[in-house]
Amino acid sequence: MNTDPAPHLSDAAATAPRTRVAIVFGGRSDEHAISCSTAASVLQAIDRDRYDVLPVGITREGHWVLVEDDAAALQIRDGRLPEVPGTGRQVMVPLGGVDHVLRVVERDGSTSELGVVDVVFPLLHGPFGEDGTIQGLLELADIRYVGCGVLASAAMMDKHVMKVLFASASLPVGPYTVITDLEWRRDRTACLDAANALSFPVFVKPARAGSSVGVYKVEAPEELEAAIEKARSHDPKVLVEEAIAGREVECGVLQGRGSDAPRISVPGEIAVVGGHEFYDFEAKYLDEGNVRITAPAAVGDEVREQMSQIARTAFEVAGCEGLARVDCFVTDSGEVLINEINTMPGFTPFSMYPQVWAASGVTYPELIDELVQLALDRPLGLR
Repeated sequence: MNTDPAPHLSDAAATAPRTRVAIVFGGRSDEHAISCSTAASVLQAIDRDRYDVLPVGITREGHWVLVEDDAAALQIRDGRLPEVPGTGRQVMVPLGGVDHVLRVVERDGSTSELGVVDVVFPLLHGPFGEDGTIQGLLELADIRYVGCGVLASAAMMDKHVMKVLFASASLPVGPYTVITDLEWRRDRTACLDAANALSFPVFVKPARAGSSVGVYKVEAPEELEAAIEKARSHDPKVLVEEAIAGREVECGVLQGRGSDAPRISVPGEIAVVGGHEFYDFEAKYLDEGNVRITAPAAVGDEVREQMSQIARTAFEVAGCEGLARVDCFVTDSGEVLINEINTMPGFTPFSMYPQVWAASGVTYPELIDELVQLALDRPLGLR
């Protein structure tokens, strides 16, 4: 099997001072709990001999607070969704290019220094985190961070803009239509006509959300309007996509060192084996027993090569950095269609992105280390 080589992982001297990493998680989106769960996994796995870790949570209201370094409290257990508590001391992020010191507001209103952070690892999913907002804040503060920059994060968060960019690079995308808030309020009938022109079943989804939040499978035209209204409660901009008959196969992309090309993992496949009509929120996070992830996926060499090329092209066209997961559909005829890129994919050890890299020879702790090292190598300012 021909696969890209595993990442070159750096060796640091045992006597070198520890790099300070702020792990930022939680946030204002519907994916708050998933972000907390991801942070729990990274807190458990990150090399404490190499990294001085500072856990920083963002509450659902948007307050940045210091959080106890307690991974168990942030895990999803027995259907309980974790949440960043609002009781921690408030964290103040510098907004200038000179002062890189984080500070906290003490109980008496005074401030004290937390010190300089070398890298921020933003484990935020969805709006106000994965969409370029926190990336812009960190650019203003001149603080290095893991993952994609402002433009790639914002563009890949919007599934409509994403598909337009993919099509401009001649990447194969499935049939879809977009319904903006203005179009829906101005001429609902025309929006429904455009959606009804697609072949059913279709998927209705918020344009700027993830983790299958607000996604509905619609079997018939009479169900369409209600599904659009429900999706609009998560985002006023909605996509309606034809359901693709085929397998859902994904691969991980990791930025190359220096001028090297992006590195592509072996492909992995997701299959819902019971209890769910598709890979929805519950299947992803609350009922993993009915979901099977296979890595490497059982695909032929030609499909594997197509996927690798599509993933590499999509990563570069979008201007991604650090990491991304590229999701594709493989039809019965062997055609490969790109579905989307996730710039901050699910990142627990049981998520697809770490699993395909584990199958490619890179362990979860090594993956975390490589992402931090890539962030340290990234120049500050425009690039």
